[in-house]
Amino acid sequence: MTRLSGLDASFLYMETPTMHTHVCLAAVLDPSTMSEPYSFEVIRRQVESRVPLIPPFRRIVRDVPFQIHHPVWIEDSHFAIERHVHEAELPGPGSREQFAHLAAAIASVPLDRSRPLWDMTVVEGLADERIGLVIKVHHSAMDGSAGIEILYALFDLEPDSTQGPPPATEPADAAEPADGGPSDLALVLQAVGDRLRANASMAGLIRRTGDAITGVIRSRSSSEGPSGGTPLAAPQTPFNGSIGPERSMAFTQLSLSDVKEVKSAFGVTVNDVVLATCARALRGYLLDHGCLPEGPLLASCPVSIRTEDQTGAFGNRVSVMFSQLHSELDDPAESLRSTAAAAGAAKTEQRQLGASMLGDWAEVADPRSLTFATDVLTRFKLADRMPPVHNVVVSNVPGPGFPVYLAGAKLEQAYPMGPVLEGAGLNITVLSYCDSVDVGFIAATNLVPDLEDLAAQVRPAFAELLEAARTVS
Repeated sequence: MTRLSGLDASFLYMETPTMHTHVCLAAVLDPSTMSEPYSFEVIRRQVESRVPLIPPFRRIVRDVPFQIHHPVWIEDSHFAIERHVHEAELPGPGSREQFAHLAAAIASVPLDRSRPLWDMTVVEGLADERIGLVIKVHHSAMDGSAGIEILYALFDLEPDSTQGPPPATEPADAAEPADGGPSDLALVLQAVGDRLRANASMAGLIRRTGDAITGVIRSRSSSEGPSGGTPLAAPQTPFNGSIGPERSMAFTQLSLSDVKEVKSAFGVTVNDVVLATCARALRGYLLDHGCLPEGPLLASCPVSIRTEDQTGAFGNRVSVMFSQLHSELDDPAESLRSTAAAAGAAKTEQRQLGASMLGDWAEVADPRSLTFATDVLTRFKLADRMPPVHNVVVSNVPGPGFPVYLAGAKLEQAYPMGPVLEGAGLNITVLSYCDSVDVGFIAATNLVPDLEDLAAQVRPAFAELLEAARTVS
């Protein structure tokens, strides 16, 4: 039995019929590199052989009676790969748009909590004899960095890898089987003890939080430079409001070499270029809709705080920074410089608040209060009547710089997508892979019915930045 951290459990508490808190990956594979003819069964056998390497894929969530404390992971003694890996087919040759529509339909269905919280669909019929993968994993089990670890567990470094199935022994931290799990009384007794220990730290946490916020306020008042973004101070946009259950997806790609060229020319980071590209793409979309705000947009950006000794631990090791996207600026170079400066200030403030602050508060939060608050927010559509906490989530995940293979099929494209949150119906997640930057868009369809139009803005927006970089250098 392993208790979920407060941060992991919060993604369970926040889930509603319209807000699904799983993360997705839509990938395209080339089966021509396989040593044996492609078949769905070959892929499923490969995934099954790697499941023992991925603890979250073998565990189910068990709630503590009366929600006294966070749930626990219990080993699923009835695990069956057939419940998790499925087959679908597009009317060939399936286009990228058709694949995105199918992936969006899959993403619109919440995961079954009576099973391990993941699902994979192998999609046949893509153009050029490619196959697709749509993977869903609940956010309570992983963040972006842990997602890359899952990728490494499923995929090989060579198309003809001789790596066989892992040993049949259970890892040292395996949870108890569901049939032999702890009784409700044992869960309650342990939860009471754990809760008392967590609450004992409350006074110190309140003091540290107050000191950190005071420090940020003082820094802002004493500096004339840019500052981090402020939640609930975001402008209104079409993608801010109460979300529905249906999702839309769209994909696009950039060259990592070109992104690094822009980075070097302006003396910024790759993440700064990603944020500026998103700012320019959002500018184009909002101009087309006649609703570009006069001031900057506000992005919520997850930040990994995972340390080397936490590798393989899965779960969530993240903080969040709020950064301004200067979509209101017409000049691409000025927009990039301003967005990069705002991101730098946001990072500084995030460090001032403390990397573990979000997780510390999640640890002591009352599960019933979080569930109730989310239910009220959703049921009464309060997001339609309150200022947006933020406009959009933008996440940048560094991926492998070398090709990887699933059962010998080469991974060609990998588009990650995080959850769409109540009040902000748009999520943009970026993954670098080999020499490409794969950009995945997911949105609440009721707020962004034309998501492909937004994705189409990315390449021309980046072209402006690249042109400006070549003028600078």
